[in-house]
Amino acid sequence: MRQLSELVRREGGGTGGGLQDQSGWDMWYTEDMDGQLVMKGRDDLRQLARRLSILFPSLLSEENMRRIRLRSSSKHRCVSSVEAFQEGLQQHWRRSDVQYSHQVDDELMRFFERCRGYVEGVEKNRTALLEVEKFKHGEEMEAVRRKVAERLGLRQQDLTPDLVEAAFYLCSYELSIRSLHSSWCYLFDEDDAKVLEYKADLKQYWKRFHGHEINGLSSCPLFHHVFRTLDKAGRPRRSTDESPEPASILVGHGETLLPLLSLLGLYKDQTPPTADNYHSQHGRSFRSGLIMPYAANLLFVLYDCQGGPRLQLLVNESPVRFPGLETEDAPLYRDVRATYRHLLDGCDFHRECEGMSGGRGPNTEL
Repeated sequence: MRQLSELVRREGGGTGGGLQDQSGWDMWYTEDMDGQLVMKGRDDLRQLARRLSILFPSLLSEENMRRIRLRSSSKHRCVSSVEAFQEGLQQHWRRSDVQYSHQVDDELMRFFERCRGYVEGVEKNRTALLEVEKFKHGEEMEAVRRKVAERLGLRQQDLTPDLVEAAFYLCSYELSIRSLHSSWCYLFDEDDAKVLEYKADLKQYWKRFHGHEINGLSSCPLFHHVFRTLDKAGRPRRSTDESPEPASILVGHGETLLPLLSLLGLYKDQTPPTADNYHSQHGRSFRSGLIMPYAANLLFVLYDCQGGPRLQLLVNESPVRFPGLETEDAPLYRDVRATYRHLLDGCDFHRECEGMSGGRGPNTEL
């Protein structure tokens, strides 16, 4: 972003297409903001906590406060998020003295760092994101680059695809963080935005989602944790048994959530997105911007019903049906377990990530 603003100040001269003169634009995004949660972000988490309290009043209640478990990754933005979530809960309960009680658990929330098959097979493997690189220099991105360079009064060779993307992020950050109708947004029309959205989706798909099998398998520890928690909550109890925790709140990253959604088999299009099929992908279900907005969330809700417990899945607070069980919003828990039996019995983190079964690094599902 700094590089872009300096380039425009030094070389730019375009004001076409309704674009204000960007040379006087103030670079407000500072180094110390990097990786920090902004106030809007804290507010998102407080509001999420309040909405969930209203949705599940018997679970997220003040009486249950000591029995609600909260875990977070060690990253500053996650700790700030889990604190803001607790502030939202306690404000909803009308408590004036906010008390924080959460545990840092990177093993669970940052599993991707510990999975050697993923780190070596995808993260450090230059060929794993080949589709992203091809699209970055393909005709659709080139057309956007030409247009943006012309509007900024820059030579096309000075404006790299990464700088075009930086301009797009400045437009979106000024809107989301500062509520401004940013002058950077005048650089792009809807078609340009769709190209840049697709480029971001390609990266998320191949780096975190269905693009490589190991992406989903790296989330085995989190998958097993979720089902262990649900098993405990749904098991018939003797009077001497300790009652299960009413809610388990886990705060992590987009990199935590996307692999788990992949492992669950969600948002799987028949044809994977590639550098060459942009024009046939407009109806795709995998749109990372919709699946992973700010304060993205995945809820597993267990209901005590006649005939046995039922499980509902919500993504960003909207019901989503389990693959293979599409006829019901909340199928019987035993049917959900049967659907994922192969993962409940298998999906061994050590075997998948240490490559004892031959390694799953650069393998793809294509």
